[in-house]
Amino acid sequence: MADKVISEVKARETIKVTLDVDEIPKKWYNIVADIPGGLPPALHPGTKEPLKPSEWEAIFPKGLIRQELSTERFIDVPDEVREALARIGRPTPLYRASRLEKALGTPARIYYKREDLSPTGSHKPNTAIAQAYFNFIEGVDHLTTETGAGQWGSALSSAAAYFGMKCTVFMVKSSYDQKPYRKYVMKLYGADVYASPSDRTEFGRKTLEKDPCCAGSLGIAISEAIELAVNSPNTKYSLGSVLNHVMLHQTVIGQEAQKQLAMIDEKPDKMIACVGGGSNFAGFTFPFIYEKLKGKNDARFIAVEPESVPSLTGIKSGRSRYDYDFGDTAGMTPLLKMYTLGHDFMPDPIHAGGLRYHGMAPTVSALYDKGIIDAEALPQDETFVAGELFTRTEGIIPAPESCHAIASAIRHARECKRLNKEEVIVFNLSGHGLLDLQNYATMLGM
Repeated sequence: MADKVISEVKARETIKVTLDVDEIPKKWYNIVADIPGGLPPALHPGTKEPLKPSEWEAIFPKGLIRQELSTERFIDVPDEVREALARIGRPTPLYRASRLEKALGTPARIYYKREDLSPTGSHKPNTAIAQAYFNFIEGVDHLTTETGAGQWGSALSSAAAYFGMKCTVFMVKSSYDQKPYRKYVMKLYGADVYASPSDRTEFGRKTLEKDPCCAGSLGIAISEAIELAVNSPNTKYSLGSVLNHVMLHQTVIGQEAQKQLAMIDEKPDKMIACVGGGSNFAGFTFPFIYEKLKGKNDARFIAVEPESVPSLTGIKSGRSRYDYDFGDTAGMTPLLKMYTLGHDFMPDPIHAGGLRYHGMAPTVSALYDKGIIDAEALPQDETFVAGELFTRTEGIIPAPESCHAIASAIRHARECKRLNKEEVIVFNLSGHGLLDLQNYATMLGM
């Protein structure tokens, strides 16, 4: 009884939980080692046979390929990467959302992990730094990529500049038009940025011939980035989500959160994050899922996606399927077993550009298929209203993507109020919305 009282006092008094720089994780956690039944392999698009390591080398460096295919549970984080993570503000703090709780009148205790504090404003540098490093040490001098909302493109542009590399970014046209300041950020870091579909690649030109007004998609932008990579000397492609090595790099988030919650004697009942390709959700929850699989917690893990892009929740209505599909529109990538709306899916130009991807990471998909994680789909207007409430109570303007996690946390906190039930709800604040103000103005009628 005394221990329970002490824990409640600690939780009540908490505003911010921090870690020292030397507590940046020294190993990444690889959930592939623990997925029941294993992870379905990536397949060669032609032979439909499991892809050999050498067949990945056209687009990725060997170091990342080894991580992509690894079944080891823990993989060392190089000292150079840990130093770079320290320079961008890791470890990040965990905050108690006490003012939001008060506004909701809920008995739930709400916490959020602040991934919005990196120089480019999101969780994306956690993998951008690692990917740039492994390319750099193998002598690659040019990286290509795609970006939806611009967070990933900004992060990779920054990481490429850190290691003295060139970067080319294909930005989904609807976001390119909606979020002009993101492209200025990338250009300040020295990157070349093109609206996708573009006239810079054969696939881009063919797409524009069919539809000159095409708003673009992440699948199209990926196709363009890969085409440029395979046709350019000493160039590799970098991906901001979906693949295993990206999920791996993001687990620094969840490992830090584990330590922080333990410091205040809290155990999460619900862990919530938005999902597009799945990287911030994976990084936030996978270390806790590892604990749950070992019987050390009983948390519920909730992936939140837009109603208009329901790659996970769409399975119930037949809009999506769990099957092998291409990661890009042109069909240039390996085939991945994932929840997918179809690689030719054209999303609505919603304001949460980072959540417009047609498929879900194979690791996240496998966990959802086995019932280890849950998923929700929320309408765009509700998420912006949630972002406005969060801004006015907690003082932080969240990214439209992160607003999905906030809206879900608010829903669950209100349910706690209805049931007069205490719960610990923890969500990942994956990015800030300081470059998304026009979207807020449009949605909220400002």
